[in-house]
Amino acid sequence: MKRIFILAVIMAMVLGFSLQAHATLILKGTDTLGNRLIYDNDFNITWYDYTKSYDTWQNQMNWADALDVDFGGTHYTDWRLPSTVDGPGVWGYDGTTTAGYNITSSEMGHLYYTELGNKGYYATDGTNPQSGWGLTNTGDFQNLQPNYYWSGTEYSADTSGAWDFNTDGGGQDSNYKGYSHYAIAVRPGDVFTPVPEPGTLLLLGSGLAGLATWRKRKGWMHR
Repeated sequence: MKRIFILAVIMAMVLGFSLQAHATLILKGTDTLGNRLIYDNDFNITWYDYTKSYDTWQNQMNWADALDVDFGGTHYTDWRLPSTVDGPGVWGYDGTTTAGYNITSSEMGHLYYTELGNKGYYATDGTNPQSGWGLTNTGDFQNLQPNYYWSGTEYSADTSGAWDFNTDGGGQDSNYKGYSHYAIAVRPGDVFTPVPEPGTLLLLGSGLAGLATWRKRKGWMHR
């Protein structure tokens, strides 16, 4: 029984590593408040699936900075707003500019376009509106809203503004910090996945033991 238990643990670990190797967004579980933590292994960040209601840029920055997430008994406090690549405000739709559409260099843009596979209001050739545009796929996110979200990146050309992202149509731009937008938090790196309860591992071990017994009996019957 001990060998089967060890084998069950190893198989569970191998399966977990295998799934992570082929995924880019990985649902890690929920915190004590029931909000999901989702890991992006492209950008090596963890998203906190909670949308903070409308507020100014500075208030949203303060909210993320003070966030304390209890996940499996471990408290994560290094949260922030998503980052954006700063630069002169140049608008476009082919994904090569700082403002506009189809931009995947920002963390929100990468999530919207690359990870979730959504389409912008503008296609890369300028066609608008392109078919199927908008937040049509939210993946494992349960609280992502089709609206404006603040990033944590200040607009260096005019520090009274900061970069934002509109998940309603995939647009990115700078805006006055005094305006109110939604906010979502991220943190650097992965989070520790809580160890399964002993009962869960025992159930898995029992299932493997039953499968082994069934195969043994089947082999005996065909001799």
